[in-house]
Amino acid sequence: IVLTSVCHSDLYHLFEYMHPEGFPTVLGHEAAGTVESVGPGVTEFQPGDKVIPIFLCQCRECRFCKSPKTNQFCPNSFLTQDPSLFTCKGKRVLQFMGTSTFSEYTVVHQSAVAKIDPAAPLDKVCLLGCGICTGYGAAVNTAKVEPGSTCAVFGLGAVGLAAVMGCKDAGAKRIIAVDINSEKAEKAKAFGATDLVNPKDHNIPINQVLVEMTNGGVDYSLECVGKVEVMCSALESCIKGWGVSVIVGWTDVYSITVKPLNLLCGRTWKGCMFGGKLFPLGVVFSYES
Repeated sequence: IVLTSVCHSDLYHLFEYMHPEGFPTVLGHEAAGTVESVGPGVTEFQPGDKVIPIFLCQCRECRFCKSPKTNQFCPNSFLTQDPSLFTCKGKRVLQFMGTSTFSEYTVVHQSAVAKIDPAAPLDKVCLLGCGICTGYGAAVNTAKVEPGSTCAVFGLGAVGLAAVMGCKDAGAKRIIAVDINSEKAEKAKAFGATDLVNPKDHNIPINQVLVEMTNGGVDYSLECVGKVEVMCSALESCIKGWGVSVIVGWTDVYSITVKPLNLLCGRTWKGCMFGGKLFPLGVVFSYES
């Protein structure tokens, strides 16, 4: 592992999902590095290859991997593999999300690696291992943002900024970035946002603010925070009849309560993981983009 970044999911495992069975472990899943060696039967890689570990890998043989409708639920992914490929002082150390990149060396299955251009700057492309593909893909693959549309992106971390970039590349005419930190405005505009709205600057719910700004609601909204109240606000920010809202932020601690009328009115509520695209091709596509 040459470079690795810290994703919110790593912190989530520590502070929201902590349980005795999950430790000791080596965290980390957003990284880039160089193949040191390969095991028996590995045919797609050789020492020296520049690669990005993939936490949501596909076997390419099961019905889920062969379906263009999902990039999840492969029965042969890391979830069903041996959870421990490390030892420390003779004791088992659990692997995290099949990658465990907070380490000088890691061991992964060949299906959990994407080969990249040898000239790729590893300090930047390591973000393709999760955040960039997650946000960008949510806009392009899952929401399927259309040219000339109006979008709202909630949360301007790495995932949210990538979602803004995806909306821009998809041809959105107006991209409203929503965050409680107004200092993120300039960076959001650099990625393609046309407006920045800070909920703290208004005395009415943010969904009402967006509905008023857009004469009825946005065509697409993407929630990149991981809080259920923001997920509901993102849904209610969409225009009735055809609005699409995508849950991108991660949490499984809390449940969502929503009024059926918010969906019966014609809105669509979707969710995705890792950008909704099959990998490793999705990582290669995102890098080339």
